[in-house]
Amino acid sequence: MKNNRSTLTEHLLELRNRLLIIISTIAICALVFSPFANSIYNFLSLPLLSVLPEGSNMIAVDVASPFLAPFKLILILSIAVTFPVSVYNFWAFISPGLYKNEKKLVAPILISSTLLFYLGIIFAYYIVFPLIFSFFTNIAPQGVMIATDITSFLNFAIKIFFAFGLAFEVPIITFLVVLFGISTVESLSKKRPYIIVMAFVLGMILTPPDVISQVLLAVPIWLLFEMGLLFAHLITKNKGKANSN
Repeated sequence: MKNNRSTLTEHLLELRNRLLIIISTIAICALVFSPFANSIYNFLSLPLLSVLPEGSNMIAVDVASPFLAPFKLILILSIAVTFPVSVYNFWAFISPGLYKNEKKLVAPILISSTLLFYLGIIFAYYIVFPLIFSFFTNIAPQGVMIATDITSFLNFAIKIFFAFGLAFEVPIITFLVVLFGISTVESLSKKRPYIIVMAFVLGMILTPPDVISQVLLAVPIWLLFEMGLLFAHLITKNKGKANSN
């Protein structure tokens, strides 16, 4: 019992230390970014500001919005930037309990999923934002002055970033589904029409109620599913050859 208790205590202490490292890293990153909060917010809002009609600006409805919106952005940005540190500490905490073959698998999955999440955010900012903001501003009724609240815009941007970051994890999810025997490449290939429909349903749920953003999310989900399916096919094919030899 003493050994079990001491082992549990050691694990809890290590978990606490790992969490402290993650929180401290986020806090330090937020302190570094704080002096540039307004500049970072301006950069985030460039895709919207560039398509606003001449004479239109963003507004702050709440009294504290000019402070809280950039502060919230800095906090979320710090979490995103330090995400590799969080992933590494998670990996370092669980790795002692994994088998050798599991360690070989987990590390590439964690790294690739992190990179894909960042890629989804980049895609949203440089491809999706210009298109949907241009669409929104051009369909405004005549006589309506467009003046977007800075907090509403930030919440919208975070939602889009999260939706596309999550969508870009589809290849990893597809690969894991095949790897763990939940389904097979052949079975998933036959279900392709359902996957495409599901992609558009997710696009409708995760994005604002406009056709452009829904399509811009649904199409990458489908293409990334095909990528994950191809990768799973190659891995299972190579594994089958290795087993036969």
